[in-house]
Amino acid sequence: MSEKQAHLNGAYYGPSIPPTKDYHHPGRGGGPIGCCCSCIFGLVFKLIFTAVVFMGLAFLVFWLIVRPTRVKFHVTDATLTQFNFSTDSNLHYNLALNLTIRNPNKKIGVYYDRIEARALYEGQRFSTVTLTPFYQGHKTTNVLNPVFQGQQLIVGSNLLEEFNQQKSAGVYEIEMKLYLRIRFKLGRIKTGKFKPRIECDLKVPLNQNGNSVGTFQTEKCSIDYFN
Repeated sequence: MSEKQAHLNGAYYGPSIPPTKDYHHPGRGGGPIGCCCSCIFGLVFKLIFTAVVFMGLAFLVFWLIVRPTRVKFHVTDATLTQFNFSTDSNLHYNLALNLTIRNPNKKIGVYYDRIEARALYEGQRFSTVTLTPFYQGHKTTNVLNPVFQGQQLIVGSNLLEEFNQQKSAGVYEIEMKLYLRIRFKLGRIKTGKFKPRIECDLKVPLNQNGNSVGTFQTEKCSIDYFN
């Protein structure tokens, strides 16, 4: 009876509560997965950086060894024996040019796979000729002789006004453009195809029966390799 009374007088708090487990919640960094992604990203970045540096050094060494120089284009002579408009707006023309191409490189040759020459007056094309393909070796000069002859209909709001002014001066402003398809050769290596455009702005005196108001001056042509 006394034991039972003692039990009733004691504090009773119910059954014991088992200890809680401490679960780990990963933070925003992603834990091991985030660390792994960071390592991969860093490795890829280092590989790309190393490849860029290597390519830059290779290009520098190539340039120091080869020393590539632009090919030079000049129109050294032009003979214009006919250049007039008929009543039906047809331009009658006879133009012969001497075009020199100089390859100053010691180790690079050039394949001219396609050469298309166009003659323009006041921005309008009046003739096109295709020249014979050829290979140009190291430090050599080749001369091409495009001839534009025939007639072509040309119209424009200010065309006749400009033509009459140039006719009075006896010198005509004619533009020649070359559209090329070329490849470069270094030793046994041949590059892919490039399509540069060459532009030559010419002032050509009309020559009739051996008489002209002046002589043609050599003109240097501009080159656009990224046309």
